Amino acid sequence: MLNIPTPHIAAKPGDFGKTVLMPGDPLRAKFIAENFLENPVLVNNVRGVQGHTGYYKGVKVSVMASGMGMPAIGIYSHELFNGYGVENIIRVGSAGSIQDHINLYDIVIAQGACTDSNWAKQFHLPGTFAPIASYELLAEAVKACQANGATYHVGNVNSSDVFYGDHIGVPEGLDSVYGLKKMGVMALEMEAAALYMNAARYGKRGLCICTISDHVLKGVETTSEERQNSFTQMMKVALDVAVAMENK
Repeated sequence: MLNIPTPHIAAKPGDFGKTVLMPGDPLRAKFIAENFLENPVLVNNVRGVQGHTGYYKGVKVSVMASGMGMPAIGIYSHELFNGYGVENIIRVGSAGSIQDHINLYDIVIAQGACTDSNWAKQFHLPGTFAPIASYELLAEAVKACQANGATYHVGNVNSSDVFYGDHIGVPEGLDSVYGLKKMGVMALEMEAAALYMNAARYGKRGLCICTISDHVLKGVETTSEERQNSFTQMMKVALDVAVAMENK
């Protein structure tokens, strides 16, 4: 266990609920807290990474930003799992579709997370490791999507360390995307693999739920304001999962 406060979280013991929703954007964390939680309290604001705790349908739930990329969510998930006794972290983020049938505002639930990251090397494993979601969280997310009338897809995502790849003006630059597409990978994002590996290492549960914010191959996208404020169906799904997991 880590001593608390941790280097990046100033909260006190008991400040976090059993389940933490983790968007990348601190403003999205604030939006969720203000629009969905009853009596939300700001429990962390180190480096502007806002963490709030309140109640949803009578259940204590927290929401805290992760920042962008695997190093960032790796730090915060490690500290939440090992310092604050958090059992479940649900990433609620955005992703770029690479499949023709997965459209803007659809929800993707990451059953697994391919990655180009070196994150697994720290665990000194032979061969490769397949980062996968908690089945319990995933099953509850599917139920919640159905109950909320969401258009959703379950499968593989790709968690990349690179957002701006060196492909501008290079014809073969999208080869890797087409390679992932042909293998059935649904979408591109930047955090799930590290979350899943940390959850596996510390005996916790992790899940990534993303709303499609852009279509990489069709060239359509949402605005930053839409990403911050309008992904409400995904937020409701994740909060319903938190409620369902409270006594598990």
